[in-house]
Amino acid sequence: MKVNSPAFFHKLYGKSKPRIVYYKKDCIDYLLMLALSAFAISASYGVGSLMSVAGLVLCAFMLVTFIARHGIELMLPVILRKSQDVFYMVIYKLRNLKPVYFVALGLLLLENLLIAKTPILPHHVELMRTIALYLFYIHFLAITVFRTAILVDHLRKKELVREVLMQTPWRRVVKEKTNMTLEIVHAYSTGLLTHIITIAPWYLVIIYSRFSVIFLPVTCAINLIIYRTWLKRFNAWFYRDHWLGHNSELEFVFLHGPHHDAIPSGMIAVGENGMLEGFMRFLIGSPSAYYNPVVCFVLFTVGIVTAIEEHQYIPGIFPRMSKVEMLSNFHLMHHYGTLEPYGIGTTTRFDQSDDLAKSKTAIDYWVPAELKDSITLDEELTGFNWDNPTYRGTLVLWDKYQK
Repeated sequence: MKVNSPAFFHKLYGKSKPRIVYYKKDCIDYLLMLALSAFAISASYGVGSLMSVAGLVLCAFMLVTFIARHGIELMLPVILRKSQDVFYMVIYKLRNLKPVYFVALGLLLLENLLIAKTPILPHHVELMRTIALYLFYIHFLAITVFRTAILVDHLRKKELVREVLMQTPWRRVVKEKTNMTLEIVHAYSTGLLTHIITIAPWYLVIIYSRFSVIFLPVTCAINLIIYRTWLKRFNAWFYRDHWLGHNSELEFVFLHGPHHDAIPSGMIAVGENGMLEGFMRFLIGSPSAYYNPVVCFVLFTVGIVTAIEEHQYIPGIFPRMSKVEMLSNFHLMHHYGTLEPYGIGTTTRFDQSDDLAKSKTAIDYWVPAELKDSITLDEELTGFNWDNPTYRGTLVLWDKYQK
């Protein structure tokens, strides 16, 4: 079986049970997921750290909001009903690893070995760790300020948020009497908690690895080469991981579900992942956490800001996604209730709109074709048709509200 075949991308042990929403019957599983998230946070940052305290408070809040929004139904959790799926989940993750992941990990191990073998050289390991920690917290605080500014604008315009969402498939959740303040704060908390957990592997690498000032230029240059290679593989890796997040009930409930439980606002985004899912993806999936901390700082910051901006699917609210961006990214349909696209869902088919032709920038020539036209993989594997009622309805919303 070829790795790039549909048989690989849609391989599942057991019966597929596509999911895109939580139900009250998921309450016990959701509680267990939050418990695992709390453990991951405490084990990574230390029980007494501010990051852990914030994470644990957010875990408690998320449980309260789940009960308030969905209710409670006590039943045997899926992790006990389908305990074998835990083993299968690990197999899925390992089989989906790309060679570039091992290259990044190998480079990190090589640098640590060279530092250990050359103690007489001025590596300034402690200085590098201090700089790395400063960059880590600057990153987290800057993104949190950005996310909080989005929260403020959503709260100021909460009736506009309600009005827009009631014209979309989200009307199954958002109604005239829905508490929009709770929905908005829940979305903000989802993004903040996801952020804390997702960058935990980066923090662990900083704490338990050593970096050299001498090797800094070389490692950063190699990291960028690795990153460019990773971008070519990213959509295929993401498609498989994302498909599992919706078609394996265990993976949806424990990993990907939180990303779809909140309203489709930029506040929810870190990458395209749920809370515990982010920790797993950057531990055994994406090589990003294993880069030099300087490169991590740049890539994580740019990547998360971009993810936030590209998940703002409520027009007229900060940060405003332009119509040009919306026209070229079909991922918005996924947050408006459709399973496809499973990939990143981007395109450069400029004949769709004259506006798209104007959107080319210098960075577009650096991004590989596999990422720029990622929608092709969905079309080949699922027959996805982007020109559908959900997409056309979204265009109407943008014309109506995005002044």
